[in-house]
Amino acid sequence: MTRPYVYYSALVAFVAATAMTIASIAIPNWISYSSTSVDGETYSKHIGLHKTCSDLNDPPCRVFPTEDQCQGDERYFCGVWRTMGFLASFATVIYLAGIVSFVVVMAGGKFKREVGWKVLSPLLLLAALVEFVIMGVVVYIYNNDDQFTVPGWGLDTSWFLCTVSASIAVLCSVGLLLSAYLLPPEDDYEFLQDPVS
Repeated sequence: MTRPYVYYSALVAFVAATAMTIASIAIPNWISYSSTSVDGETYSKHIGLHKTCSDLNDPPCRVFPTEDQCQGDERYFCGVWRTMGFLASFATVIYLAGIVSFVVVMAGGKFKREVGWKVLSPLLLLAALVEFVIMGVVVYIYNNDDQFTVPGWGLDTSWFLCTVSASIAVLCSVGLLLSAYLLPPEDDYEFLQDPVS
């Protein structure tokens, strides 16, 4: 049976995973480019799910993908990238629902702790699955889209935050599942010692 300390530990880890997911959306560093010119100056461009930032732009950050990238041959890239942005927002909603579910289960007493893992574990796996899809599609685009064939592009901080976040969600889900089956029931009967012997 899952004990309170297991739920508390999983909640703390899951809140950290939620913060990482939100940061991966907010920070425009999914794919980045860096190049140093012959005179020693370094130029960089960072692409996020909703905006891109570059040293050469004024203002430095703009909406991404741009309207030009959503027309003609680039429409496929635009549609896929915007879908990833939507999925990341959907993952955040699932993470927030997971936090609320943790609070409800932990505040509900022994019975809710006994059965709460049956709701929480699949919810955490769903959040991780959505993030793994996002990461996989971003890697596919990075490896196959023509705009990233120039040397200097690479996966960046937001992608790694998303990876760690999804991994934590899987570990929390597996931890809850294992504790439900491996730990003895809470407040189980204890055998008294025989006073005669």
